[in-house]
Amino acid sequence: MKILVTGGAGFIGSHLVKRLLMEGHSVTVVDNLSTGKLENVPSGAHFYHLDIRDKRLSSILIKENPQLIYHLAAQTSVPLSVADPAEDAAVNIMGSINLFHKAVENKVSKIIYSSTAAVYGVPESLPITEDQLVNPISGYGLSKLTAEKYLQYYHSAYGINYTILRYANVYGPGQDGSGEGGVVAKFMRQALNHEQPQIFGDGKQTRDFVYIEDVVEANIRSMNQANQQTLHISTSIATSITDLWENIQAITGSDLIPDYLPSRAGDICDSVLDNSRAQHLLGWSPVYDIKQGLRAYYNQIMGRQGE
Repeated sequence: MKILVTGGAGFIGSHLVKRLLMEGHSVTVVDNLSTGKLENVPSGAHFYHLDIRDKRLSSILIKENPQLIYHLAAQTSVPLSVADPAEDAAVNIMGSINLFHKAVENKVSKIIYSSTAAVYGVPESLPITEDQLVNPISGYGLSKLTAEKYLQYYHSAYGINYTILRYANVYGPGQDGSGEGGVVAKFMRQALNHEQPQIFGDGKQTRDFVYIEDVVEANIRSMNQANQQTLHISTSIATSITDLWENIQAITGSDLIPDYLPSRAGDICDSVLDNSRAQHLLGWSPVYDIKQGLRAYYNQIMGRQGE
């Protein structure tokens, strides 16, 4: 199949591109390299250095003629979305609209959109289900939610199929420490470099950490399933930030004591996503729990395969 991946030079996107190529698909990557890296793009992919807001996107779709689009390109910094909401909206909303419109014009069959738990804001109850009220408390969450709504509009107006995947906190090899799952990369780097880790708040706040390989698998399974559905890609298991650090300590042998800092404004206390709908509609469930995922991540960093 001919597939286009926006944001394919980024953390999640590059892992997905590698898997798609392994399965024999023809893959085109569009990325402006604002956070992605060219070296992340596997050599078998066709690469275009282009912003998703660029009108030239249409010529790429005409030339490459993809049947399916994975839309991962986004502005993912919550602080930046607060400091510069116009730029956040320009990328995540206007960029997505440009992509969706060009996809319809070029008769793309389906778009699989990478969204986020940030659309919920402070959860009503835990675990969060897909039917829970969405009430984002950051520009990032709001812009991602708005793009979801536009994708649903483009289906109702023009018939293009879609699947929306709302990720929990994704982590794994190649992550740079920014974004929602960045605390894992930061802790791993600090442990290996013997730098004191910093924890904001008391460390009891929880998140749902999902390993990159599980996220890629969910994307693959969404190619021909779950049309017009919104699904959580998560472990459905809450892990506290302190427990996360202690797990990394156990793997790396670090004896560092965290520096506990005041809580950051806008941070929610707890977030865990119910993944039962993805299990039912995709036949998917996470293979890696937090200990297995962190061990696999560490082994990748250290060049240890299969341990």
